[in-house]
Amino acid sequence: MQRNAVAWGALVISTAALLGSRGLTRPVPAAPEVPAEGQKTAKALSEAFQAVAEFTKPSVVQISVQRKAGMPTTRQGRRAPLPGPNDQIPKDQMPKEFEDMLKRFFGPDARPEREQFGYSAEGTGSGFVYDDKGHVLTNNHVVAGAEKITVTFHDGTEASATVVGTDPATDVAVVKVDNSDYRPVVKGDSKKLHVGEWVLAIGSPFGLDQTVTAGIVSATERNGLSINEYESFIQTDASINPGNSGGPLVDMSGRVIGINSAIVTASRSNAGVGFAIPIDMAANVADKLIKDGKINRARLGIQLAPLTPALAKQLGLEERTKGVLVAGVVEGSPAAKAGLKEGDVITGFEGSPVESGASLKNLVATSDIGKSYTLTLLRQGREQKLTVVPASENEVHFAFEREGKAPQDRPEAPKAEINDFGLAVQKLTPELAAQFGYSKGTEGLVITSVKEGSPAEAAGLEVGNLITKVIKDKKIQPIKDVKAFEDVTGKSDDLALYVQTSDGPGQFVTLSKAKKG
Repeated sequence: MQRNAVAWGALVISTAALLGSRGLTRPVPAAPEVPAEGQKTAKALSEAFQAVAEFTKPSVVQISVQRKAGMPTTRQGRRAPLPGPNDQIPKDQMPKEFEDMLKRFFGPDARPEREQFGYSAEGTGSGFVYDDKGHVLTNNHVVAGAEKITVTFHDGTEASATVVGTDPATDVAVVKVDNSDYRPVVKGDSKKLHVGEWVLAIGSPFGLDQTVTAGIVSATERNGLSINEYESFIQTDASINPGNSGGPLVDMSGRVIGINSAIVTASRSNAGVGFAIPIDMAANVADKLIKDGKINRARLGIQLAPLTPALAKQLGLEERTKGVLVAGVVEGSPAAKAGLKEGDVITGFEGSPVESGASLKNLVATSDIGKSYTLTLLRQGREQKLTVVPASENEVHFAFEREGKAPQDRPEAPKAEINDFGLAVQKLTPELAAQFGYSKGTEGLVITSVKEGSPAEAAGLEVGNLITKVIKDKKIQPIKDVKAFEDVTGKSDDLALYVQTSDGPGQFVTLSKAKKG
């Protein structure tokens, strides 16, 4: 009996202790309520995404490609496309500033790469119905070297496709199927895009068809990435992965504003930096491919140089002047006929602003051959307008394209006296031209020595580079002999030189005279 009383007492004490513990007696807070207005906004955004996806998806296709026999294979034994959609951009073709930025933010292995086939044996990409005649728009790298192309529509219907035309320079391609029952996309206006706008990327990443991801426009008119020859990318953080190539980037009205094309990555998967070809550029190319099966671009016949603040100052302009510098004019070209001159700064083309060589290059390339256009420029600080009629790229050739030679082994040339800028020069003789690989008749001063730690070395000048022009008295002037060069360098602490190599066009380089300590 006593033992039972003790047991009961222990039970009562234990129960009281449990009930008195904080864990059981502490009140459980109620789940926080989401404000009604916030719920309404979130639901409205979600419904907008759903509506855009439902509207667009019927126009999006998956593209399966079989490569021709003998194509190189990857380490896993899969056929690799040529040119490969998984190919990274070669280091020697990538701007150094962009390469440094990639390493800083994405690691040493980061590289922009065209996107992309999924990891299937045949390769899969994406595309979308372009018109009601069976034309499908995609990337060139999706169908390059294809032996067989199969288009799969949203309802599972498969159709064989043939290539209508491709344009590697913009990475745009058009293929055609017999079935034209599927609704074409609604094209938007990529020129009206703003950073921060919501966009959806639709495609077949990793072979998973009809996949939708959301993000915003991170930047517009991205160029200088050395992914394509003609670039004006829309940058987005909407997830783009292998297999998305050729799929549409659409705005919140369901209009296509770009073709998903490339990513920056160190792991071959999305890292939040994707690039899409603007639909304005892609549609211009596609229409020409459908009409002619090829692209015949327009040219003006000018060599361009970036207008840096240092060059603007040398030309007597405000350092913040926006535009592109004319560094050379091809004799007999549309530019020459229009009266364009070396030293002119082009600021506009047919009403569109020009702030870089890439923007002018794109504007001219998409213009109509034989049609008149208005060029706005600065000459000696004064604004002028000229009328220019672009010609076919087949008719306008630069000297280095006509007569350029591959670089040869370059023996050390005789040295001249090194000046305060840290370089020595010598007039280009026929013998030196042969040594350094320059075409017969080329004139200028060849660099024969670059002093270590000098301004010339800091600017990247090398033995064998050729100086053909300088900016003197706020004008671009040819330079052909050492005495004239010494006269220019002796009278200025800052120097603007047009420097070229034997296998391509040149560029302006600015040097500041080394300070004596």
